Amino acid sequence: MGSRPPSPTLRTDSPGNGNGYFSAPFERFIRDEASDWTGAFTLLDTMETYFDSRLDLLQRQIQKHSDRLKMRAEEALKKRAPTGDLLAENFDREVKNFKVKVSARMASLVTSWHSAKVVRTREKISFFFGVMSLLTSALLFGLAPQWVHISYTLQGLYLLPMRAYKYKKRSWHYFLFDLCYYVTILNFIYIWLLPSSPSLFVACYCLSHGSLASAVITWRNSLVFHDSDKVTSLFVHIYAPFTFTVIRHFYSDAEVRFPALAQVPHLSPASAILLSSAIYVVWQLLYWKFVLVDRRTKIASGQRTTSFSFLLNDKRGAIGRVLSKVPPQYREGFFMGGQLVYSILTELPAVYLLYDSPMWSGTFLIFIFAVSVWNGGGFYIEVFGRKFERELEALRKELAETSSRSGRSSPSLTDGESLVGSPIMHSKSLPSLSPPSPDELLLETVPPIDNKKE
Repeated sequence: MGSRPPSPTLRTDSPGNGNGYFSAPFERFIRDEASDWTGAFTLLDTMETYFDSRLDLLQRQIQKHSDRLKMRAEEALKKRAPTGDLLAENFDREVKNFKVKVSARMASLVTSWHSAKVVRTREKISFFFGVMSLLTSALLFGLAPQWVHISYTLQGLYLLPMRAYKYKKRSWHYFLFDLCYYVTILNFIYIWLLPSSPSLFVACYCLSHGSLASAVITWRNSLVFHDSDKVTSLFVHIYAPFTFTVIRHFYSDAEVRFPALAQVPHLSPASAILLSSAIYVVWQLLYWKFVLVDRRTKIASGQRTTSFSFLLNDKRGAIGRVLSKVPPQYREGFFMGGQLVYSILTELPAVYLLYDSPMWSGTFLIFIFAVSVWNGGGFYIEVFGRKFERELEALRKELAETSSRSGRSSPSLTDGESLVGSPIMHSKSLPSLSPPSPDELLLETVPPIDNKKE
């Protein structure tokens, strides 16, 4: 090592050569002393190396332990007393999460609003065409009655395919096999293909003024302009007797366009009822075979609905109550026989009174139309009233829940500043937490509307 002094140089030449500096005894003493110093320096070097390594290892361990204690102290300080940067970071993260939730909620509301907007637009279109159809029909009746059957056909070509499409989507298309659609098709066949057939004219006239017109009362058709389904049902049941009343009583020179009228100046009650009953029996047999027999499994499983199953399950109606008292194996026969009797009874006014009297025909149409208007008024007042009541009740519950949540956990900042007053929580990104307005207080004082059956 560099700390050891250099050893003295010894001359070992023999004295006989004259080259030695000291005598032999003295040189031996010098050699022994140099060997002793050399061993001492070697021991010091060994001790210095040992202690240096030990001290270096101890120093590293102390430094490592010190770093560990320092890290633990910093972590403890962070847990006990968060710094301002950490608070800001946590607050920013919470604000971002809140904004994400608000954005998702707003997206959901926008989607619902667009869906409701489409529904409202469709209802406005239905309302517009419903009112315009009524006005056009009234004008045609007064100014150009020869165009009424054309209006009947054009509206039927639009409304009936639309109904078939909608009912098919809802699995209600078995309703399209009912008598009213069967008679409507026969009416179009007579108007455009067989206008000179007196038998078909008598059958169409009786069935239109019988089963179809009375269905406004039986099925409670409503004049609800914004509902295309209700408008279509009313069209099917009321426009057919209206058209044949115009052809019979208010169409000048109708025998030229419909030659069958010249052959039927008056109705024979027996032949008229027999013809209409024969047409009805043909339809009833087809309906029984292709619907009640061939598709019995789907109807029984509930996959399809027919007018028979609908009336049977309608416990509020008179027909449903009567059918429920009949044994199951006789219900179909009882229902078909009852429909035949009902069809004949509803045709009696047309056979004995309406065919020969324009005044009674007009009174009959006004009465049927008034029933549909009354049902429509009940729909708007009662159904919309109950809908408003449900929405008001939901609003009450929502306000109560909001009040309870705000009273249970009202957030506030440490410096006493309200969360609403925070510059980050501005009014455009948060719902208002202000007290209810006078209108909202007024809503809570509105009494509930009485529930009435439709």
